[in-house]
Amino acid sequence: MDALETRELRYFVAVAEELHFGRAAERLGMAQPPLSRAIQQLERRLGVSLLERNRRGVSLTGAGEVLLHEGRAALDATTAAARRTRRAGGADSPGGPRNRLVLAVKAAGSHELLQKLLDAYAAEHDAAEIEVLLCGICEQEGLLRDGRADVALMHTPFNSLAGFDSEELLTEGQIAILPAGHPLAARKTLSLADVSDVPDLPLARWPRYGTYAPGPGPEIHDQTQLAQLIALGRTVAVVPDSARAWLWAEHTAVPLTDAPPVVTHIAWPAHSRSLALARLVRTATCL
Repeated sequence: MDALETRELRYFVAVAEELHFGRAAERLGMAQPPLSRAIQQLERRLGVSLLERNRRGVSLTGAGEVLLHEGRAALDATTAAARRTRRAGGADSPGGPRNRLVLAVKAAGSHELLQKLLDAYAAEHDAAEIEVLLCGICEQEGLLRDGRADVALMHTPFNSLAGFDSEELLTEGQIAILPAGHPLAARKTLSLADVSDVPDLPLARWPRYGTYAPGPGPEIHDQTQLAQLIALGRTVAVVPDSARAWLWAEHTAVPLTDAPPVVTHIAWPAHSRSLALARLVRTATCL
């Protein structure tokens, strides 16, 4: 029998992430012995070892690594289905809100494009209500996968579009944002090499898939933090040209001659059958 229960996946993912039965049991709100039995039963049903158990603790086997990856995706899918179903059910119930779409957008990103899209879509007949969900750096992918968002504005090469359908909306160059008083701020253009090797002004480091690349620059968690660190002369950032919209007086933007272009996409789950979403995508591609 190949079918897996959601409960089994939740149990296994907790153990695989904690690599400790006691901590996993506490996280799940259950006793450790039944959790251990459940994992053993799952291994017997699948006919594979998922975990290596020894005196030093617990580690994943190759099969366990596969199930962790697939299990997370499956649990995200079931959570997403429940969230999107509730939103659809609210629109169908008597006296409930009209059809609603949640649009995830990076805070302070694509402001002009977003405003044009919202205005154009609001003018459509029977337009759904749009809830704009402002998120942190590179969070749109997770919001789409777990159902907290129905659609997102995403930016390549920074965001991954794997598993989503998408349409390109805008291509733009990149700029360096520097403290206004820094010598490089007086230049008309810069190269990536110019801003990559400045001893007194290390490049800001952005999260990629939950981790930060090594380097001396500060780890950036949100736009306000980045803006203040630049103003204080602690870092320089390479960002899309549209980021000029949030510049402070203490900042200077200088075009980069060799940075790859940034493409803004509207992206949504590949399996979506929402007519409201289809109308929003059509509106976006006609801007």
